Amino acid sequence: MKRWHALAASAALALAALPGTAAVDGHRGRGFDLQAHRGGIGLVVESSLPAFANALELGVTTLELDVQITEDGQAVVTHDRRISDRKCRDTAPAVEGDPEFPYVGKYVNTLTLRQVRTMDCGSLTLAEFPGQRAVPGAPMATLREVFDLVRRYRAHGVKLNVETKVEAGAPAETAPREQFVQVTLREIRRAGLLRQVTIQSFDWGALMRMRELEPRLPLVALTNRDFLQTGQPGASPWLGGLDIDDFGGDPLKAVASFGARAFSPVHGFPQNGKVTDADYQPYVTRDMVERAHALGIKVIPWTVDERRP
Repeated sequence: MKRWHALAASAALALAALPGTAAVDGHRGRGFDLQAHRGGIGLVVESSLPAFANALELGVTTLELDVQITEDGQAVVTHDRRISDRKCRDTAPAVEGDPEFPYVGKYVNTLTLRQVRTMDCGSLTLAEFPGQRAVPGAPMATLREVFDLVRRYRAHGVKLNVETKVEAGAPAETAPREQFVQVTLREIRRAGLLRQVTIQSFDWGALMRMRELEPRLPLVALTNRDFLQTGQPGASPWLGGLDIDDFGGDPLKAVASFGARAFSPVHGFPQNGKVTDADYQPYVTRDMVERAHALGIKVIPWTVDERRP
């Protein structure tokens, strides 16, 4: 345990020393919340149990992960609602003659856990992350397995930032909002991790529903800005019935209205660009952060992994 705490302190201090980074009101006064995005996508194949274990060994303060719900109501850890052939490959059908085989390319919500678990989601690495380590044969992890891993490490001070991947813009492609909320909450309670989990979502309706069922869980409101649909007629499907124009187009006021503790916007544009790009425009600004803090809201930009020149 001494080694764990030493690693955590070292990692947090190393990040805090980087120029051009933005501090968040972090864990236990350390000043920084060092989140392992998808378990540390640049180091180990994303969302795999070895990735989360590696992040814990490095001393992160938060594991960030995404949840999809299978056809039979099980929570699996994957960013993609449609299984990508860049990340997973088929091995064999779950049962002989399964008419749904092959599974790669299908939506998670149309497959059972047994079908999903036949795939190898650890052998393929991504060219954009040349340092990414493969974990051949690794199946898609379940949320329960990630929670159990954290408990085995006795990482009681580590947060888990769990994203419910409700696709409000194409609801048929993921499980219903209510099922996401119910299944995710069931697993959190089973693991006894209410004090360590935060729930994030682009679908603010899922956050509102989670608040109704378990008000102790901190909420993190995600957006890429475009989902707000500022200045457009009617309410965005992503905002759970809220119309951003009723708040003067201010997402911070909208977030405060349903009790989210943090706002997690894209850091800038182009969305998948870098801060060093000639056409880069920041979305998260000093003014945004200061106004958020005045409302008691933390700001967690995604995903900053370059130094500002």
